Amino acid sequence: MVNIILCGGSGTRLWPLSRKLLPKQFVKLFDDQSLFQKTVTRNLSVSNHIFIVSNAEQYFLAKDQLHELGHTKSRYLLESVAKNTAPAIALACLSLDADELVLVTPADHLIKNEAAYQQVVAQAKQLAEQDNLVTFGIVPTYPEIGYGYIEAAGNDVLSFKEKPDALTAQSYIDQGNFYWNSGMFCFKAGLFLSELAQHAPDMFAACQLAHQTCMQEGETLRIPFEQMATIPEDSIDYAVMEKSTKIKVVAADMDWSDVGSFDSLSDELAKDANGNAILKRGDDDVAIITVNAHNNMIVTRNHAIAAIDVDDLIIIDTTDSVLITKKGSSQKVKDVVAQLKHIKPELCDVHRLAYRPWGSYEVLLDTAKYKIKRIIVAPGKKLSLQKHFHRSEHWVVVSGTAEVTNGEQIITVRPNESTYIPMGVVHRLENKGKIDLVMIEVQVGEYTGEDDIVRLEDSYGRT
Repeated sequence: MVNIILCGGSGTRLWPLSRKLLPKQFVKLFDDQSLFQKTVTRNLSVSNHIFIVSNAEQYFLAKDQLHELGHTKSRYLLESVAKNTAPAIALACLSLDADELVLVTPADHLIKNEAAYQQVVAQAKQLAEQDNLVTFGIVPTYPEIGYGYIEAAGNDVLSFKEKPDALTAQSYIDQGNFYWNSGMFCFKAGLFLSELAQHAPDMFAACQLAHQTCMQEGETLRIPFEQMATIPEDSIDYAVMEKSTKIKVVAADMDWSDVGSFDSLSDELAKDANGNAILKRGDDDVAIITVNAHNNMIVTRNHAIAAIDVDDLIIIDTTDSVLITKKGSSQKVKDVVAQLKHIKPELCDVHRLAYRPWGSYEVLLDTAKYKIKRIIVAPGKKLSLQKHFHRSEHWVVVSGTAEVTNGEQIITVRPNESTYIPMGVVHRLENKGKIDLVMIEVQVGEYTGEDDIVRLEDSYGRT
């Protein structure tokens, strides 16, 4: 069985922890592991192969985090445009044999009862081998209004329900035959494609054409933008599951959470004697002090935080943003993100500490006329050959050795040495050594945004 992991989501409801270039599935929240890493580890116990569907920007994150797990043999399908779950699954299934069993799982779910999970997957696999499209229904523990519901009679699906209001959700719980719709599925690749062709023929045809024109690089498939743009956007539920007559459901009671809000994240974290959940994401020595404070969640990276006489708050501190909300209101974070996209869009996209295919950078100071970064380039990695229209750059090497392309010159820059990149000059930074290259970059110019870059050559498929 092949595990198709869908990991292209942006996780806006966990802003500011989650950003476009480091969404929640890749944020290390539990035991210094990401939800993506936990998903891979969990599913390697029930499947033979991992097939990751992602966008190009998150490809290197997935590869790096798999490398941390010691797992390097995975297939990748990279979408140039997000088109929701139905096309993502279809494009992956088009790459598999028709009789191949697939287990489709989001990358950002938390499942703590793995023994129960393995039993549920075994049930789903048996039903899928009998030519059914199997969905996983989570046994509800409270009347959640943020999930869709599945009405069932045994393994038979009677209906799919939209996200209900509170009274309707309570009635579902009282009836006892309704499950949360988990977004997890199991079926034969060919059966899903035939049902998609029957119920969403335009999408199926567009996915077929896109797959025929995909670019293959080893175990990685890239779908061209022009073809992805023609594919209709829809979820697997709307496109297939709510229309097909071959649907079955398995009831799953396995301590599951989609960690879809800070309220749900708080539920999963350990608490102190006063019910406060505290998560330190950087320096373990950072001070978090509570005085007569109860049932709060406090997350910080490197700032000391003191909470006095406050209850039921969510306080999320990152290097460039602070979120404060009452518990029960964290679903409204998406409204904050919607406003930020117009006011300060870079806060939605990237942290001050950003991970790139070649390593990472951290913004130390950002002003109207200049920006200072610490850049770390991993051994054997190099940045794209590039130029900037609005800024010049000064590079000072702190540790390691840099090979620098600066116009027509290629020079070696060692610790405590520096070089200057004039505005508009083509340049590249490369680490040919065996240790990390650490350097300080000072950008000077009227505009220092991350989009002031023209890539002339790139090793990671970026434009």
